[in-house]
Amino acid sequence: MRLINRRPGRGAGRLLSLLPFAATLVAYLVASALRRAENPDDKLLPSFAAFGEAIRRMAFTADPRTGDVLLWLDTAASLERLIVALAIATAIGLVLGVAIGLLPYVRSLLGAFVAVISMVPPLAILPILFITVGLGEAAKIVLIVIGVAPPLVRDIALRVGDLPPQQFIKAQTLGASTWTVVWRVALPQILPRLLDSLRLQLGPAWLFLIAAEAIASESGLGYRIFLVRRYLAMDVILPYVAWITLLAFLMELALLALQRRAFPWFAAARAEA
Repeated sequence: MRLINRRPGRGAGRLLSLLPFAATLVAYLVASALRRAENPDDKLLPSFAAFGEAIRRMAFTADPRTGDVLLWLDTAASLERLIVALAIATAIGLVLGVAIGLLPYVRSLLGAFVAVISMVPPLAILPILFITVGLGEAAKIVLIVIGVAPPLVRDIALRVGDLPPQQFIKAQTLGASTWTVVWRVALPQILPRLLDSLRLQLGPAWLFLIAAEAIASESGLGYRIFLVRRYLAMDVILPYVAWITLLAFLMELALLALQRRAFPWFAAARAEA
């Protein structure tokens, strides 16, 4: 049998998916042990005991100056910024994407403009945002929106354009207005695909958030990482990075669960494909 036609069973598939994580963990343990054998005070690759102490200090012990538990304070601040920004970007992406994909006049007006805007590196305009918007919460949210919304708009517009034109012709033949075509034909098929597009933008959204927090913030996961880097506190930085990764993964799982629950036909069609 050709390799392209061979598929692992459920158990073998799960085992294979765990192997890269196990290999990474083993590689870290070996490298950490070697470095600490040469220098017991090495800070670059801390031991798991050091990680445990840092996690206890950051996640379960109140800061003596402020009385806050820093990990949860930073997590709440970052998630609030991220969720607000993603909600705004999703609304923009859905409205403009459907309009550009479905309405020729809007496509002629905004299609090229959105394509050019999506090529602008969002981090390059971060200083402009701080100058024009200020150093507060608005600048961080606007940066994420600028980074996420244009790709969402383009992706949704392309997905609307890929819908079979016969559906729109039949709907209009039955007397459907433009709004009815949008509401009854386009949106039901685009919404599950919007969730896919949003999942793909989670990584860039976190990147823009951490960059903004690192430059101008008083709380947040990115702020804390760049604050402790001056002390080479890898025992704090690495758990924070792992926590950010876990949060992003949980957000993706939540979007997948929402997609399956709200649009079961879409998940079934994808499984059959």
